[in-house]
Amino acid sequence: MRARAWSVIILVTAVTVVAFLAVSGALSQQAPGTKTDITERGKYIVSTSGCHDCHSPKVFVAGLPMPDTTVLLSGYPAAMKLPQIPKGIVSPDKWGALASNDFTGWYGAWGVSYAANLTPDSATGIGSWTEDGFMWGMRSGKHLGVGRDILPPMPWPNLAAMTDDDLKAVFAYLNSLQPIVNKVPAPIPPQK
Repeated sequence: MRARAWSVIILVTAVTVVAFLAVSGALSQQAPGTKTDITERGKYIVSTSGCHDCHSPKVFVAGLPMPDTTVLLSGYPAAMKLPQIPKGIVSPDKWGALASNDFTGWYGAWGVSYAANLTPDSATGIGSWTEDGFMWGMRSGKHLGVGRDILPPMPWPNLAAMTDDDLKAVFAYLNSLQPIVNKVPAPIPPQK
């Protein structure tokens, strides 16, 4: 009876080892450039390039703003209202810009800008954008490459310097996110 139990244990162990080797071999054989690789590259770029600093609403943890993981990259919260900004606070000899408490809304010489919803919601995010439109926008500094200027603090010149493969990876990652319905307000031109 003992010999039979050991035989079963050895057989189960052998099958487990063979299955593990087959799975790990298949994973390591995955060709570079697959959809998973590209999306992971995009996630890495987004996570290390400061995209969450402005495009993710925040929660406060120990007094510090941290990205709200329930609404990552969904932009300025549509329901949030900016406080009145005192006239004359932004000028060459005063402040250069002011930010909302979660850094999704910005006020400066350009007026008021709001961080865009980068989730793939087709009505309020980038779900209806094409890869070419996204890339052209990042290269030209124009919304979808043909619209209004992309306003500060968006560092589009930094993104313009990325390779095509990096921009494609960012676009693939953004399109892999859960769509979040959040209609970000339109920018407000500067007050005269």
